[in-house]
Formats: sequence, structure tokens, C-alpha cells
Amino acid sequence: MSDTLITIIAIFLAAVLMFVFPLMAVSSNQEDVTQLAVTEATQEFVNKAATKGKITQEDYDAYVQTLGATGNTYDIKLEVQHLDENPGKKTTTTTSDMIGENVRYSTFTDEILQGIENNNGKYSLSKGDNVIVTVNNTNTTLAQLLRNFVYKVTGSDTYQIGASASALVVSNGK
Repeated sequence: MSDTLITIIAIFLAAVLMFVFPLMAVSSNQEDVTQLAVTEATQEFVNKAATKGKITQEDYDAYVQTLGATGNTYDIKLEVQHLDENPGKKTTTTTSDMIGENVRYSTFTDEILQGIENNNGKYSLSKGDNVIVTVNNTNTTLAQLLRNFVYKVTGSDTYQIGASASALVVSNGK
């Protein structure tokens, strides 16, 4: 009786070793490839917006389509930090014509997308603005499911694939 129990346990362990761990390795590798693709697409989108001086509907749609091609769903957060170069006059004892400190104010995803829609498919940026894009997956990946199963890791609110990129706008997009 104990020989059959040991045989069943050995078969179960062999099945786990032969199927589950290789599947975990392959899915983890796929997750790494997806991470690289998302990072590259995010950096390309940000660089294109900073170089052109505007965020266009076509560029944003192409970016969303590239992310969607990975088979995951994403939460995309856009931020533009606008440069206000002259918020006021600052006087000191040495120079009375010194211009005040540079101040930045931010616009975020909803306002940017609404601006694209209202301005014929483009959101204009000015030289000196910062464009920041942060993206995180919202679904559970296969590698995450397997890790949770094998290691009993909990925490469904954590993301596995994420990227962030920023760039300084180098031309006016008027």
C-alpha cells in the first residue's frame, strides 16, 4: 500500500517538474519580451511627441494599437508639464529686471485627449514642456497566474508589465 502512495507522489512530482516549471519559464520569458516591447513603444511615442511638438491622434492610436498587440490591457497615463517662463517679476537688490523662476503646471490624460479631440486631432506643445507617459498592465498575465499558483503569492493589484518615459519638447507644435 505504501509503495502505491509513493508511486503516486512520484508521478505527481514528475508531472510538476516536467510541465509546470517549463511553462513558468516560457511564460516568464514571454512577459519579459512584452515588457521590452511596451518600454520601447512608450519611449518611441514620447520621443515622437517631443520632437514634433504635438501629440496627434494618429500617433496616440498607433501607440494604443502597439500596446494592444501584446495581448494585454493597459492603463495609460499621459502628463504634460507646461513651462510658464514668466510667472511674475522678481526683484532683488542686485538686478531689478530679473525674471521670476520658471513654474510648471500639469495637464493630464483626460484633458490631453479632450484637447486632441477638440483641436483637429492634435494637442500642441511648446518648447520646454515635459511629456511624461506611464503605462501599466491591468490584466493578470499567465506568468503571474502560475507564480500565484505555485508560490501562493497574493496581490492582484500589482502590475507585472509597466513602462514610463519622459522627454523635453524641443520644438513648438503650433
